[in-house]
Amino acid sequence: MSILVIAEHDNKTLNGATLNVVAAAQKIGGDIAVLVAGAGAQAVADAAAKIAGVSKVLLADNAVYEHQLAENVAQLVADVAKSGYKHVLAASTTSGKNILPRAAALLDVSMISDIIAVESENTFKRPIYAGNAIATVQSEESIIVATVRGTAFDAVASEGGSAAIEAVGEAANAGVSTFVNEEIVKLDRPELTAARIVVSGGRGVGSGENYHKVLDPLADKLGAAQGASRAAVDAGFVPNDYQVGQTGKIVAPDLYLAVGLSGAIQHLAGMKDSKVIVAINKDEEAPINSVADYWLVGDLNTVVPELVSKL
Repeated sequence: MSILVIAEHDNKTLNGATLNVVAAAQKIGGDIAVLVAGAGAQAVADAAAKIAGVSKVLLADNAVYEHQLAENVAQLVADVAKSGYKHVLAASTTSGKNILPRAAALLDVSMISDIIAVESENTFKRPIYAGNAIATVQSEESIIVATVRGTAFDAVASEGGSAAIEAVGEAANAGVSTFVNEEIVKLDRPELTAARIVVSGGRGVGSGENYHKVLDPLADKLGAAQGASRAAVDAGFVPNDYQVGQTGKIVAPDLYLAVGLSGAIQHLAGMKDSKVIVAINKDEEAPINSVADYWLVGDLNTVVPELVSKL
């Protein structure tokens, strides 16, 4: 049984989420191949070949995959999957969720999204109702296509493997989308989904100016990534790439500090798997307290600066 894992990358560096997907593939069992679709992405293929447990790397290095337009990559994934793969897996990230449904449609199979556990080669668990219930799903499709929630699987070692790299020569441009431009925000802090510590603010911080005034020093002291609730993002306090939650990013850091954040069900779905959750809120009845390991009732404008002074 062969499993195809779609590598996530920027043509230079392999995204760590791929290691979590390989971990899920190992639980299914079988030979694991990693597909790298990009342009000038040899370094990514070399990194993928070193992943523990990977038996083969397929490198589709062509200009049509430079920006990994979903329509182009999905056709490639579908074509490769037909060559003898039983499973096709990708990370449940913006990129993975963009490509895999298209590939499943081209393969004429249904797909399973956001799996958090592997029961057998065709049976998986996934959260539903914003994580308040867990569904066990069994698929009888000829090719099982699924996205993997990275926080549910411990990443495999990025070193130790010695997989062979094979070139995928064929490339096709679907011709239905074009790359215009991209704006990348450069941050000195860790990337949100990979950070060990996350400091998040909610609507209770009051404004974008106050968000940075109060939370930036705390994040700097802890070396933490910064996040926010949907309410804070919708209010314009911070950009939407800060959003943690069901419609934002799913995180599971060692420490999650929720400041001025009520804990709506949509937000809890994105962070409740964090190892330690600390809540600072003036409302002692806030829903965030139901999942917090520690909570402090108080004014964040007083409590957070005092905390920073003692770190």
